[in-house]
Amino acid sequence: MSGTDAAPLDALRRGLQSRRARIGVIGLGYVGLPLARAFHEAGFSVIGFDTDPEKPPLLAAARSYIMDVADGELAAMAASGRFEVTGDFIRLRDADAIAICVPTPLGPNREPDLRFVEASARAIAAALRPGQLVVLESTTWPGTTEEVVKPVLEAGGLRSGRDFFLAYAPERESPGSGERHIPRVVGADGPEALALASALYEAVAPKVHAVSSPAAAEAAKLTENVFRAVNIALVNELKGIYAALGVDVWEVVAAAGTKPFGYMPFWPGPGWGGHCIPIDPFYLAWKARSVGLPSRFIELAGEINAEMPARVIVRLEEALAPLAGTRILLVGVAYKKNIDDTRESPAFRLWELLARRGAEVAYFDPHVPALPATRAHPGLTGVPSLDGAADALVGFDAAIVVTDHDAVDWEGLAAAVPLVVDTRNVYDDRPRRARIVKA
Repeated sequence: MSGTDAAPLDALRRGLQSRRARIGVIGLGYVGLPLARAFHEAGFSVIGFDTDPEKPPLLAAARSYIMDVADGELAAMAASGRFEVTGDFIRLRDADAIAICVPTPLGPNREPDLRFVEASARAIAAALRPGQLVVLESTTWPGTTEEVVKPVLEAGGLRSGRDFFLAYAPERESPGSGERHIPRVVGADGPEALALASALYEAVAPKVHAVSSPAAAEAAKLTENVFRAVNIALVNELKGIYAALGVDVWEVVAAAGTKPFGYMPFWPGPGWGGHCIPIDPFYLAWKARSVGLPSRFIELAGEINAEMPARVIVRLEEALAPLAGTRILLVGVAYKKNIDDTRESPAFRLWELLARRGAEVAYFDPHVPALPATRAHPGLTGVPSLDGAADALVGFDAAIVVTDHDAVDWEGLAAAVPLVVDTRNVYDDRPRRARIVKA
């Protein structure tokens, strides 16, 4: 076992197999809280860690702040005696396996911002003891686990593969999908760590695919998201080309989607959103630059997807110019349908572009009662949604369909607003009592 102390290794293996091991989850957001639920449902005791002082009391009171985790599920977790939440990170010592599920945003120049990962590693290092398994789940560039996290954990004298075990298992959450049975990928620093990490995720996933290293697992996650970013950019570019030719891109994609091989449908929209697609590909682009290689597909996809909100505004101006003094309604601010997640939503960029042109902007989203705080748009924090009633929609000059939520009364919107810019094709099969412009 390459010098590994058999006692802590065997104890951890037995604990994972018997579900008597205690699992720590750092970061109780869109990834961490569902993961904590999954481990709890599998029979483990779970300790959640978060720096946000508001989260522990909310979770203790069974009040969820994430749509995919119900209040009733939190109540059951709390009642079981196997789930607790704390901001005291020294209690990481009490966990046998620790999953790091913190954000990995971009800096101002689209460079990786690993401050949350680094802070988590330092917190673990301060409490690290022999026999623990540490798994990074946050999306990042290939090499982060071994080049950033490992040195921090080893600074106190304990060694990966001998005293503790280190792995990378990229998160695969899909907010709003309801899907919980998703295969997982695992790469680890050594065979013992790989066996332990595989055993951990086999308890909560239908299949675990082991790869040769943490870097390979990190690259697999980026590959998934680069694939989506490039194909979204492709269909967004095709939308403009086909529109100029008088062809409906949604009809074309639906027709192409009937082919059972060699094709996968992607749909155009007002811009990209979510934590993954607008951010993760640039982690790989940054890493490629660090070794002197171009990433032309990634950079081009980023340019196309980032300019989509501006293209929507051009379509609006073609139908309603000038925009100064007009009242514009954004319908939906979540980044995709039927969820409350607004991270990197194109709605914020649309709002900014409209305000620059002198328009008065409001929004309606049945899933987002008030706009959350964002680093890029702090002035919009707390702005409330309209209630969606017909009289609240009267008086707007135009509406832009940003998110195609099922809960929106689309016929009522078209009856109340004289012009609708449809970026999601929601009016393809609906009565058109308003002027509908596709964008």
